[in-house]
Amino acid sequence: MIAAIKPAGSNTRGLLAYLYGPGRHDEHTDPHIVAGFAMLGMPDPGRAPDATLTQLARHLDEPVHLRNSEFGRKVTDHVWHCPIRTAPEDRHLSDTEWADIAQRIVEAAGIAPPGDDLGCRWIAVRHADDHIHILATTVREDGRRPRLHDSGIRVGDARRQIETDYGLRQLKKGDRTAGRRPTQAEMHKAQRLSWEQTSRDWLQDRIRAAIPHAGNTEELLAYLEAMGIAVKPRRGPSGDLLGYAAGRPGDLNKDGEQIFHPGGKIAPDLTLPKLKARLETTAPEEYPTARRDQPATPWYQAIDALDALHQGMADDTHAQAHITALGELIEATAQKAPAHLHAELRAASQAFARAQRSQIRAENQAATTLRRAARDIAHTAAGPDGSALATLLATLVWATIVAARWHEAKNHAHQTEAARQTLHHLQAAADRALTPVVTSLTTRRPNDQARRTLAHDVRAAVPDHADRILADPAWPALATVLADAEAGGHKPHQLLKEAAAQRELTTARQPARVLIARIQHTSRNPAPNLRAEAARRRTTLVNGSGSTQLEQGICRYGVSRLH
Repeated sequence: MIAAIKPAGSNTRGLLAYLYGPGRHDEHTDPHIVAGFAMLGMPDPGRAPDATLTQLARHLDEPVHLRNSEFGRKVTDHVWHCPIRTAPEDRHLSDTEWADIAQRIVEAAGIAPPGDDLGCRWIAVRHADDHIHILATTVREDGRRPRLHDSGIRVGDARRQIETDYGLRQLKKGDRTAGRRPTQAEMHKAQRLSWEQTSRDWLQDRIRAAIPHAGNTEELLAYLEAMGIAVKPRRGPSGDLLGYAAGRPGDLNKDGEQIFHPGGKIAPDLTLPKLKARLETTAPEEYPTARRDQPATPWYQAIDALDALHQGMADDTHAQAHITALGELIEATAQKAPAHLHAELRAASQAFARAQRSQIRAENQAATTLRRAARDIAHTAAGPDGSALATLLATLVWATIVAARWHEAKNHAHQTEAARQTLHHLQAAADRALTPVVTSLTTRRPNDQARRTLAHDVRAAVPDHADRILADPAWPALATVLADAEAGGHKPHQLLKEAAAQRELTTARQPARVLIARIQHTSRNPAPNLRAEAARRRTTLVNGSGSTQLEQGICRYGVSRLH
């Protein structure tokens, strides 16, 4: 059940005209009052032919007019409007049931507190099977204004109890981090102009797409302007940026002027202070996990950064920062991925926007490495090779699972659901990206004897998942990867253990495919030469440092056992 309190209005008669009218698409049927304040005492215009909407409006507005006649400052924001709608799969409620629901909602909101005979005047109008509209005038019978602060939270609590009592679909509790729903005016305008999105939704997508390209808020606004978006910065006397608003080209008011939306009205996490906190952090000198054996492309650097994601999830402020940066990386990947993966990755990025924000404050400095990886991908001119892309998408799948689990542990219901929706799209893209890689590897699969030997390695390294791995249709391709790695000096048994430690396999739908992506990334560098490493360290030790330090360095690499 949805109970959406609308912004305060001033025209009681106008709202009644809509509630009792045919609707914008003739969807209103049999409008009538199902409940109202105790002293309603007048006929229902939907039932009595002689009753008029003007009479009903005057009756509801009477306390407002009395107050305005006694005080110099008039009340104009007195119309409280709350539509209440059941889910499509819910049963149709009777008028009696809707009357009880309306009474419970106005009591929870503070419109008509229980046992208070001097509350506000209100009615509930039903003109469809699945919803009612509550209209109230927010001046009490004693001339005071009702206490409506946090009424949305109280109504939400009442709504959840109503869902339980009536056996209706139960919606998740809000946490004040959701974006504003489009207004009916915005939706009708988009429909009239043949826009697929309302202006605020359109702007949100463009701003999120621009974030990975910017190193600070000034760069972000410049990037938005270069995209053709109207930007109106707000600056102090010193020229410092204090705020901003953005406008969609062609979104004009009745006077033909550009309409601008403040960042915070576009999305809660797109205010200037929050964007500054995300963008203007000090970048580290290098990726701490980056391999130096081979030149690392931005795609492999992103994989390395994601490998360390789980290490930053213990502290809540760090975890929130990493999840926010993860969204930027998904967005950057969507922008640079091949065309056949673009739709799924765009959908993943849009879905993850809700998972990026919660009530927990983010320590953005903790996620600089991941954010820099997103920025490097956004700035690269070259696309990824098939293997790198498949590995990155598989790693993004695992990172999203980690994010979903963290949100679930913190009881972030909406964010958990958003992460799960993201996971659906990422898995589809990852499967599509890995399919040609698996096909190519399968054509080079080792002979039967070599596969039996490698199967023994699988059973020894990951005994709990060996049967599923060997039954996976991608096992021949994994055998090829292990054989290639062994030819490069790696030990298949060790690679399997490392890959399983990096990504648990219990939840993996196709464990062999998961291991292919992980092991290809791990084994892309030659296996370490312990003798050469010991020799290098020996030559770099400072003269006179003592034989003990030299011996410790050699023993650390196991060289003494090789002689």
